Amino acid sequence: MNILVILVPLALGLGLLGLAGFLWSVRSGQYDDLEGAGYRALRDDDLHASEENQNSSAT
Repeated sequence: MNILVILVPLALGLGLLGLAGFLWSVRSGQYDDLEGAGYRALRDDDLHASEENQNSSAT
């Protein structure tokens, strides 16, 4: 039963720390562009890089 004196405040402290981290990430704009990362992951950068290299070497 004495362990609850340690575990309950520890659990509350960790919960508050997680909430503070979440609120910080929301306020700093981490969730502003939800779809952009998905589009950047699907974009074929190798194709665009090879086209740019061909254009620069042709001139």
